[in-house]
Amino acid sequence: MASVTPLRSLDGDAVRRGELAAFLRSRRERIHPEQVGLRPSRRRRTPGLRREEVAQLAGVGVTWYTWLEQGRDIRASAQVLDAIAKTLLFDAHERSHLFTLAGAADTLIADDCATLAPPVQLLLDQLEPFPALVVNGRYDLLAYNRIWASGFPDVETLPAEDRNCLWLLFTHPQWREVILDWDDAASRMVAQYRAAMAEHVDEPSWKALLARLHRASPEFTEVWERHDVQAPETRVKRVQHPTAGLLRLDFTSLWLGQRLGTRLITYTPADDRTRGRLEQLHRSLAT
Repeated sequence: MASVTPLRSLDGDAVRRGELAAFLRSRRERIHPEQVGLRPSRRRRTPGLRREEVAQLAGVGVTWYTWLEQGRDIRASAQVLDAIAKTLLFDAHERSHLFTLAGAADTLIADDCATLAPPVQLLLDQLEPFPALVVNGRYDLLAYNRIWASGFPDVETLPAEDRNCLWLLFTHPQWREVILDWDDAASRMVAQYRAAMAEHVDEPSWKALLARLHRASPEFTEVWERHDVQAPETRVKRVQHPTAGLLRLDFTSLWLGQRLGTRLITYTPADDRTRGRLEQLHRSLAT
């Protein structure tokens, strides 16, 4: 009877390093010298830039960069990866791929989170009379329509650092009045934040928000220490609107940027009474 050869487990880190090496080589070979300020040469035997040229332009050692392209087991800092990305003229998607393959936190993610395409606000406005907003994985409040903002009249006057749904949920008294079933909502939001943070544990903006919440709210610390994790899901939320009264809303997340966790959250009426109140609210805001 023939023996069966056991399957060998793949080394995930080795596969990732191999992908990183191949990615860097392909990006280096597509760059023409004149694109980065170098003189073209007839003596070039390989397409694109030479390894030593990339190393010189990025300010890293030639040997070290060669090892990186060979898939050696070395670690690259965020600063070095940033320099390589700029040298090889990476766009946002290529830069993100580089940092993911290198297993490093992208230092520009906070700036990226704050940027939304103009059509997003148009979409939010067209969703009225249904409330809608856009948040990222950190729950920063990036955009919203008038119907949603009418439930939180002070939101327009908040400083930028306070425009975070998790922060407002635990520190702003009005949010406790508007969001019914507060304990359940708080538990779910913290569990979703913890799950999302697993991919951003080294990023200063995520750690800063966490530290700020611990300092400001013992209730947050109590919920955080449960170590619950959860993904966003569709469910019914009860809201006590300051002028429209009780609203029962189904909310759904539509993903705009999976890497950053950016999503558009839409609230649709869960019953006819809520629909009528939203339509009346929309008419009153229009006048």
